Amino acid sequence: MNALFSFFLVSALFFLSSDRLSRKAHKIHQRVLTLDTHADAPIMMVKKGFDVGERHDRVRDKSQIDFPRMKEGGMDAMFFAVYMAQGPRTPEGHANAKARALEIFQSIHDALKQHPDQAELATTPADAYRIEKAGKRAVFIGMENGYPVGEDLSLLKMYYDLGCRYITLSHFANNAICDSATDPDGPVHNGLSPFGRQVVQEMNRLGILIDVSHVSDKSFYDALALSKAPLIASHSNVRALCDFPRNMTDDMIKALAAKGGVIQVNFVSDYLRKPSDEHRQALNAVRMSSVGRAVTPQLQAQLDAKADSIQKRYAYERASVADIVKHIDYIVRLVGIDHVGIGSDFDGGGGVNGLEDVSQIEALTLELVRKGYSEGDIAKIWGGNLLRVLGQAKVAQ
Repeated sequence: MNALFSFFLVSALFFLSSDRLSRKAHKIHQRVLTLDTHADAPIMMVKKGFDVGERHDRVRDKSQIDFPRMKEGGMDAMFFAVYMAQGPRTPEGHANAKARALEIFQSIHDALKQHPDQAELATTPADAYRIEKAGKRAVFIGMENGYPVGEDLSLLKMYYDLGCRYITLSHFANNAICDSATDPDGPVHNGLSPFGRQVVQEMNRLGILIDVSHVSDKSFYDALALSKAPLIASHSNVRALCDFPRNMTDDMIKALAAKGGVIQVNFVSDYLRKPSDEHRQALNAVRMSSVGRAVTPQLQAQLDAKADSIQKRYAYERASVADIVKHIDYIVRLVGIDHVGIGSDFDGGGGVNGLEDVSQIEALTLELVRKGYSEGDIAKIWGGNLLRVLGQAKVAQ
């Protein structure tokens, strides 16, 4: 009888403690400004019939982000990515990338005009706090892959004027700016190209953050040495915990932090936990199959179907919310609390067990509270660090 009583007492205390933590996390989550630096919502927004102002079902609609779910989850601000897969490095390829990028910019601006009561465009830290105070979602814009810049430096000003506040210099393959971490043919520039050096300098002049997620190690060090402003990695993880070229080594993270930069931890499972070799090969085959090709709706549908099949086949290897915090913990121990943030990659492959879409992001705050992070620390992780760096993006010439 005593043993049974002890069991129920321990259980009750456990649930009481868990409930107390949940209430504490909820209050902190409501008070801090939450910002995610990498969201691929525009991939869905350009599809016919998709309205980001309406609530969607994650499974049925294969969507992880919309304004109602941002509000439901307490996500105050997100960088919507103007994403461009790497196509041919030719004048025609660059022209097509520019045209496609402009369509994506327009889709974001159209959505904000259509739903002014739900969200506004943000371009500065002050905008984020003002919009959050008004009870709306703040939408920043970033560009994933400098491919739409082509070899025309003047386009940077055009993209800046459209609201772009960071550019990921490359994606899964090399472009005219720099070498990628994952191009199967290896480097072509040995880091930044001569044109890429001009791009970095012009981004500094304009106030566009230089994003080193996806770039080769040499490209990273070249950009770091050249840039007068801090760099960001908008959606990267720790290579020591998950060995993959897309993640950053300890030395890279230290160098990034030494110049005031920030690494934004992402939610892509195989960048959080190293998958089996078979799983990694299957993922890489899908990711690289569009490199150098024009991505038609038919090709994209095929790639999505293959990715879904792989995810189901290897579901047992999937990461959790605790894995996200392991990467955050590692970075904090390595370089301190001021150099880490969040870049989910929702709608672009992000999502882990217990954190499937933007409506569930409070689960991350709860795990941070459970690990002993203070409200001040959580405020820095969820947006304060990135907004500090954004405020330093424009440098005196």
